[in-house]
Amino acid sequence: MKMINKRMKKLSEKIIKAVILPAAIFAATAQYASAERNVIIDGSTTVGPIAKAFAEFYKESHPDVNITISESGSGNGVKSLINKSCDIANLSRFMKDSEFKSCVANSVLPVAHVVAFDGLAVVVNPKNKVQSLSMEQLAAIYTGKITNWKELGGDDAKIIVVSRDTNSGTYETFNELVLKKSKVVKDAEYVGSNGQARTRVNTTKDAIAYVGLGFADDSVKTLSVEGVLPNKRSIASGKYPIARPLYMFTNGYPKMGGDVFNFVTLHLTGEGREIISDLGYIPVCE
Repeated sequence: MKMINKRMKKLSEKIIKAVILPAAIFAATAQYASAERNVIIDGSTTVGPIAKAFAEFYKESHPDVNITISESGSGNGVKSLINKSCDIANLSRFMKDSEFKSCVANSVLPVAHVVAFDGLAVVVNPKNKVQSLSMEQLAAIYTGKITNWKELGGDDAKIIVVSRDTNSGTYETFNELVLKKSKVVKDAEYVGSNGQARTRVNTTKDAIAYVGLGFADDSVKTLSVEGVLPNKRSIASGKYPIARPLYMFTNGYPKMGGDVFNFVTLHLTGEGREIISDLGYIPVCE
């Protein structure tokens, strides 16, 4: 009987080693792989196209990496970074002091990576006669001091003011550079993305909006501001007055060679610069 019990004990030990231990090792390995091979990105709708194009390019050589991209706005991107629910926060403006303090309070050290430069294009319907605005005129439109296109050489029609929502980094940039932090006119329409602003202008003859340069296509007419049209040369030279850097923020400097590091430094490569340029943005280096 003792011999049988010893054999049963040894058999049990073998079963544990053969089945349970490998299963535990597999589970731990799977959990580690999952943590290492997922990149979660949230934030700006302006930086979104860059992130999506980068993700498509990166997955060609790293098919085992799962990259999730949400475009909830710059402000929400910061919240995701604060809550540690994303690896990269896309921002179309710099992080506010209050946001930085909230990050630090939650043991998050935000590190900024400038991935491209962008200009805010002021767009109207292609049928609009107006070709150019000064910064003063643009501010007057958005604060309600100018309400009719005839005051600017256009048709006798009420100006329909379209703005990005206040959680947007694009709104923050426009509000700071153009409006000098003045309030937008009360009857302005607020939209949640560059694409929505462009569509509203395309379908509404008397509307005006501002969008990231990459969204200013043939479906709308881009106005010159202070006599300067937004393009790669005018933005890179600083001549166009409504320009800004675009950011990807991480919690600390990412581990070199890791997926997050590779992603936020892709803009420094020849392929990354080409992607940025093809999307209508301006690379940070040539």
